[in-house]
Amino acid sequence: VQLVESGGGLVQPGGSLRLSCAASGFTFSSYAMRWYRQAPGKEREWVAYINSAGGRTNYADSVKGRFTISRDNAKSTVYLQMNSLKPEDTAVYYCNGNGYWGQGTQVTVSS
Repeated sequence: VQLVESGGGLVQPGGSLRLSCAASGFTFSSYAMRWYRQAPGKEREWVAYINSAGGRTNYADSVKGRFTISRDNAKSTVYLQMNSLKPEDTAVYYCNGNGYWGQGTQVTVSS
């Protein structure tokens, strides 16, 4: 099983990024997927959830209205579209599914 995140980087406040998480080694379409993040010195926190079919999503209050989780089961990939980014969104972002974690991708929001 492998989960590989990509798409992180440095962005100015108010900017956007789209994270991707490519899954392999399991039946991706059978599992809900989640994004988490961990800021320096803080515990890992849940960010967003999407069910296996992609028809149901849920978000942490801190990102609701700014972030959108989606998935493409044909590509075994889950996405996190992040808009109106704030400095407090700076963290390493991880995808999670079927009990597995990716290696994370760094998102830094700074002017």
